Amino acid sequence: MKTFLLTAIGAIAIFSTVTFTSCKEDKCKATVCAYGGVCNEDGSCTCQTGYEGERCETITREKFKGAWRVIEDGTTSGPGNYATSIEDGNNIDEVVIHNFYNKFDHILTAKVKGDTIYIASQQLTVNEITYTIEGKGYAVPEAYYDLHGKMILSYSVSTSEGDLDQFGQDGASNVSTWTK
Repeated sequence: MKTFLLTAIGAIAIFSTVTFTSCKEDKCKATVCAYGGVCNEDGSCTCQTGYEGERCETITREKFKGAWRVIEDGTTSGPGNYATSIEDGNNIDEVVIHNFYNKFDHILTAKVKGDTIYIASQQLTVNEITYTIEGKGYAVPEAYYDLHGKMILSYSVSTSEGDLDQFGQDGASNVSTWTK
């Protein structure tokens, strides 16, 4: 009888353990995070650098790529209206900008994170004048068709000769507006 009682208690304990542990739902079982994203306990995804979206399915830099029409008026330059383009950079979170400031045939590099584009300070030389460019902007994608969008960019261009042209920096309201 004692053996039967111990066996019954053991069986109930095992049954209870299996029941309680099997009731905990694995939210990651039905979740696939793209591009190496990691599923969290709550079923959400933590994306790798350069990716975004509920399941990390979107490459962040895609919203910045394409042909853009730029309208700007710097603090020292006159009004400008020109075309530029943005393409993939070497890294997944990097882009290259062609014809930046309507002056540079050189490629300007920028990093992207979320809806923000960061132009780290970099120097380009044209006709023996060194230009230092830096800035930051954000994308405003159209709600229904992401290929059409808008970007607001604040940046500065300084020269080795001491000139400074600003677009929306240091309190200036003249941001550079880019549209696709």
